[in-house]
Amino acid sequence: MKAPPPNWFAVAVLSLSVTLGCSDSRNLGSSNPHGLLPVDERNPILLVNDGVKDNWQGAYAILLASSGGPRIAGIAVGTSPNQTSIMDNIDDWHSLVDAARASGISDIPDPTTSLGAKLVRPPTGQILATKANGSGGAEMIVKLSKKLSLPYRPLVVVTGGRLTDVADAYLMDQSVVDRTVVVSSLGSLTDTGATMSDPNGEMDPWADFIVTSQFRFVQVSAFYDQLLDVPTSSVRDLPDNPLAKWIMAKQPGIWDLDKAADQVAVLSVGLPSFAVEVDRVSPAGTLAADATAGPQLTTDPNGSAWLVRRCAASQAGEFFWKALLALPASAPAH
Repeated sequence: MKAPPPNWFAVAVLSLSVTLGCSDSRNLGSSNPHGLLPVDERNPILLVNDGVKDNWQGAYAILLASSGGPRIAGIAVGTSPNQTSIMDNIDDWHSLVDAARASGISDIPDPTTSLGAKLVRPPTGQILATKANGSGGAEMIVKLSKKLSLPYRPLVVVTGGRLTDVADAYLMDQSVVDRTVVVSSLGSLTDTGATMSDPNGEMDPWADFIVTSQFRFVQVSAFYDQLLDVPTSSVRDLPDNPLAKWIMAKQPGIWDLDKAADQVAVLSVGLPSFAVEVDRVSPAGTLAADATAGPQLTTDPNGSAWLVRRCAASQAGEFFWKALLALPASAPAH
């Protein structure tokens, strides 16, 4: 697979310089974003997901952190209908973090268990009447946003599963919305915007409603074939280091889902030109008690949320291999 040029980040930033004139309206501080979204590789991120085996979100986040991309401030690990064992999920994330550290990638935090049931819409439909979980992930979002966020550089909560922990954080501390931006891999595109449906959007519709109505929210519904990141024909080309060996062991079990690659959210934050078509959108104002998906997002030039409609898929694999090959060829000496 062809590697990108050595000054990849600089080229990406330069190529998007013509788009930055419109970014002043985003009111996120004195520092213009490097891409089409209100956040970029300079923001600290907190990963929220369930299992780690079905996609490359965790690996991409770690490789970005090792290559000048977003610092990983925390990892909150929960469950989902597809990844029901919290012990398996947390153990698998630990194995990834251990492999990264053994490959010389420092400053990767330990994953934290986050257990919380799907949120229930109260009969009144009032958000603050919702019973909170007080989950570990929600506590982490509140704590890290207080510690790390700056007015022009908020903490980015990057999700690859349900939005329960994010909504739960709001129920615990409403001021958290001033310190965070949520970027989520979920939903499907429509002619007029997007739905908050599968993947991931169907898991907790009431949490979807809370997040879109209260937070600065970015929905990434631009997916690609994640089997192309590490195709079987390229496994033999993986370098000799612990992270690559972890990737090699995982590769046969990666899910064949070209419409649900969770890594598109972290890539949209960490690679300045990955998100190539972005619309402003507004969420629907209400959500039915029996809803099976989150609110509709409708294109609106003055909308409160962002929708990534198209991504530069080829840049994902190019970055993945470049960053992986830049690591030491074997485990560093201790």
